[in-house]
Amino acid sequence: MRNIVMTLIGPDRPGLVEELSATVARHRGNWEESRMSHLAGNFAGMLRIQCPDETYEDLLSSLRSLENLTVSVSEELPEIGHSQKIISFDVVGNDRPGIIQELASAVVRSGGNVEELQSNLESAPHAGHPVFRAKGTVTVNEDFDEQGLITALEGLGADLAVSIEN
Repeated sequence: MRNIVMTLIGPDRPGLVEELSATVARHRGNWEESRMSHLAGNFAGMLRIQCPDETYEDLLSSLRSLENLTVSVSEELPEIGHSQKIISFDVVGNDRPGIIQELASAVVRSGGNVEELQSNLESAPHAGHPVFRAKGTVTVNEDFDEQGLITALEGLGADLAVSIEN
């Protein structure tokens, strides 16, 4: 069996996920995990699929032949085996260039690793300008200093509200 992770991007259209899932099923693949989103008119997806060795090449060929879809494939890598815990965060504040880089740097300096990140601009009810929001998860070692992460994130600016859950 082959365990693969793939990314897909292309113009969104009705029926695209059905077409993808039918292609995987036709090649006896098992769709194990995915993240998909509509972003700026495009479909963007990440999929984890297991398929028999004998259908692997045909599956890739079929996926790559789908209209207007760019497909990248990687072999699944083994998970790192040391003890970790997961922390969720939510950051809200005024938008500015570089805020994701600042957030990622604060996480790394605190000893964490960004596992998942979603960001967007939201309408502020009374401010009249967009507000930045980032939600995500960070993996950390068991002896991680949670307050250090909170302090690092809050240090990005007085206008940011930070909440952490573990």
